[in-house]
Amino acid sequence: MINRRKFIENLSAAGALSLIPGTLKAQPIFNEFAPEKSLPVIISTWIHGIDANAKAIEVLTCGGSVVDAVEQGVMIPEADPENRSVGLGGLPDRDGYVTLDACIMGPDGNAGSVCFLENIVHPISVARLVMEKTPHVMLSGEGALQFALENGFVEQDLLTPAAEKAWKEWLKESKYNPEANWENKPNEFHDTIGLLAVDQNGDIAGACTTSGLGYKMRGRVGDSPIIGAGLYVDNEVGGATATGMGELVIKVVGSFLVVELMRNGRSPQQACEETVTRIVNKVPENKIRQVGFIAVNKKGETGAFCLQPGFNFALYQENKNAMHDSKSYY
Repeated sequence: MINRRKFIENLSAAGALSLIPGTLKAQPIFNEFAPEKSLPVIISTWIHGIDANAKAIEVLTCGGSVVDAVEQGVMIPEADPENRSVGLGGLPDRDGYVTLDACIMGPDGNAGSVCFLENIVHPISVARLVMEKTPHVMLSGEGALQFALENGFVEQDLLTPAAEKAWKEWLKESKYNPEANWENKPNEFHDTIGLLAVDQNGDIAGACTTSGLGYKMRGRVGDSPIIGAGLYVDNEVGGATATGMGELVIKVVGSFLVVELMRNGRSPQQACEETVTRIVNKVPENKIRQVGFIAVNKKGETGAFCLQPGFNFALYQENKNAMHDSKSYY
């Protein structure tokens, strides 16, 4: 026979336990996959995301995995010598060296990253090998380069004549003040490319790659290669990626925060807005810097939000690949 007092005590304890936030966070929002938007969905940062999205959907259409899609998508701007903030042609640091950061995450929760990597056009592919071939998550500097060369990558000078000319012009005054959208000038699509994809099965992957802030201090690493800052994917919930001034993103672990907010019931749009608001409340220099987030959830719903006007993103959805302007806090 069940003891009535024990039954009531157990029931009360269970009720109290359900009120503890940590117990709610342990439960995924989407227990049953039921897409609300037509899949696949691909979303990426800035205008160079249009071509990246097109490549990613091509990969998925041809039977490639969602990890293949995000990797090959961001390889397009990495190889574009006209792009001043990703891969080949990226602006150098103040000493004239082009250094690259990148990371990738798959639906199985695995992740790989490289930072402060030189002379390799496709750091995203090196990051994928770190994810798949090593017990580590991140390799940096000379170690990352050695690993790349051991795996068949070939060194190439990433400093193009145009980027070198811009750097030498900057050297005349050597003023460093990365104002909001300072790299995103007309006809020069700049800044990190972060790309998120949800395939037809609802599996999610993400990739993020950059040459970082132009004329940065030697050795500076931003948010882009840091799992949870520049990129985060949880296949039960969704994914998020960031662009803009990486220091602000790192200070709030931005992409992880977006995903955790989605886990706790926010839509991708609400999660991006709340994360930007966290930066406003916690990081004083928010008024003079730019940060933007994009996100997608398991159902194919997307969101984007930024600090200052000027951030845009590319969205492939329902067979349309188009640019959209993000709403902003200010």
